[in-house]
Amino acid sequence: MKNKKILIIFILVISFLLVFSVKSNATLKLEELKFDAQINEDGSMNVTETWNIHISDTNTLFKTFKRDSSKYSDITDVKIRETKNGTVKEFNKINREMYHVTKNCYYGLKNSKGLFEIAWGVGLDDSSDIRTYEISYKVNNVIGKYNDYSELYWQFVGEDFEIDAKKIKGTILLPANATNKEDIRVWGHTKMLNGEIYVTDLNKIEFSINRYSSGNYVEIRILMPNEMITSTKRVYNSNILETVLEEETKWAEEANNRRKMRRTVIYVIIGIGTITTLYFIVKIFKNIKRLKSLEKKYKPTQKLQYFRELPYENATPAEALFVSTSGMYVSFSNSFSANILDLCLEKYITLETIEKNGKIKSDVVKIVLLNKQDSTLKKDEKITLDFLKEVAGQNNELTTKDITKYLEKHPSKIEKLNKSLSDIIKKEEELNGNYIKENEKICNKYTTIAILYFIAGCFAFLFIPLLITLMINAIIVGITAYRINVFTQKGVDEKEKWRAFKKYMEEFSLLKDKEIPALIIWEKYLVFATAFGISEKVLKQLKVVYPEIMDINSAMYTYSYIHIMNSVNIGNCVNSSVYSAIGSSGSGAGGGFSGGGGGGRRPVVAEADAKR
Repeated sequence: MKNKKILIIFILVISFLLVFSVKSNATLKLEELKFDAQINEDGSMNVTETWNIHISDTNTLFKTFKRDSSKYSDITDVKIRETKNGTVKEFNKINREMYHVTKNCYYGLKNSKGLFEIAWGVGLDDSSDIRTYEISYKVNNVIGKYNDYSELYWQFVGEDFEIDAKKIKGTILLPANATNKEDIRVWGHTKMLNGEIYVTDLNKIEFSINRYSSGNYVEIRILMPNEMITSTKRVYNSNILETVLEEETKWAEEANNRRKMRRTVIYVIIGIGTITTLYFIVKIFKNIKRLKSLEKKYKPTQKLQYFRELPYENATPAEALFVSTSGMYVSFSNSFSANILDLCLEKYITLETIEKNGKIKSDVVKIVLLNKQDSTLKKDEKITLDFLKEVAGQNNELTTKDITKYLEKHPSKIEKLNKSLSDIIKKEEELNGNYIKENEKICNKYTTIAILYFIAGCFAFLFIPLLITLMINAIIVGITAYRINVFTQKGVDEKEKWRAFKKYMEEFSLLKDKEIPALIIWEKYLVFATAFGISEKVLKQLKVVYPEIMDINSAMYTYSYIHIMNSVNIGNCVNSSVYSAIGSSGSGAGGGFSGGGGGGRRPVVAEADAKR
């Protein structure tokens, strides 16, 4: 059964985080990216990029340009400076490519990949800061001169730009004033269709984009009067206006169709989201009504501090675990270890320590099978005995190391034993009147529904009202699952006794009342202490109350394990053999890491693609 309390806490915490949390800063995040460009009479363009950027755990920033002589001839006059509190710091130029550029240094050159690269060292390997950098450079022969117009077609941000930006804006100044604004024609292109561009003066064009997402290009196209350009090397004996108008009209129509389709999709999503939200609002009231109709969660009839005897005389360790955890936990390894001690107590087996070089080995125990009919054993303990016989084979003895080896060769055996043990215990406790199988099915059903609500809410994060209603439903249904009484009042009362009994075993040596059960009874108690995982603590107290158990050769012991636990913690030893087998098997249950490799990369900041 699922741990319902953990489920409810998990849903509440995650719901709160989903609704109220804010997105954390990325490793690189531009608050603003600003371009100031000046087109010159000779067909070149001086560009200054201002990066107001949040940087974290980054050594080097860089920007690359594809080299293409049909778009421009070269890039020169590269400079990097940092501005802070009104002061300007010039970076030092170096003339060689570096993977990690020295702090406060930069270069602008053809890199090993054939790209023109501008890179600079920021020196924030293990820290973060908000910095403002100015990257200036000159693009030569970037203007194409035709018979009717001169053209700038430049991609200021390429598709490979890897940093989000809250805002991108730019100003482009022409070499001279036009007679009229109408003589200047401008277009802007971006995949997200969320930019604006205007001619704001006789020699000025401005553009802006809000909420830029990495991987989207930003390119500007300008047609300006020919007389502004005097000496560019890119001269074409043809007219361009008609071709540009044809291209831009086609692209504008495509963009408008995309905008229209986007609006349609948004309206459909809003419509579906609204209808779905209303549906789940109705479900909220239905789920609340169902929750209110449930009977109250059973509580112990009597709250106990200690319980000094076995709550249920014929209980097996697995039954005790099942009841004490309200059916949420039946540990095969703990039950298995405790069953071995109980089988020893009932004289179906004996336990022996193993010596090496005169010293008792603390990590292994010998198990000897006795010839006794097992007709009186309960089914869950019979599973343990049958398993020991299976491991021993033709022999009548085995060790905990043999158990490990066997389980390593048969990894699916643990899962089968677990399932068999769980099925048997549930059936037994249902017969005992402690457990209600049908209620567990209902509980699991509501738990599954709550998880599905939560998962659906994670996918509905773009439509906040739907997300909220789904999360509210998840919480209500999760509480409903928790409120289902999987255990009867009798089972809840027995659980309280087991809890108090466990507490008594943990603290009996500290109690003022010295009416401690006889040592022979503690041999039975230690079975359950092993199941609860507290045998070591209990044994330590027994040594204080009954110091005679320190004598490993004492003849007073009629049973075969309590005195050898001085030297070997049998529960830990058996558990270790089981866990060792689980960890080394290929059953998918967990285990050690296999060998492998990994890697990192230099943070790529941008690759501006200068293309027409």
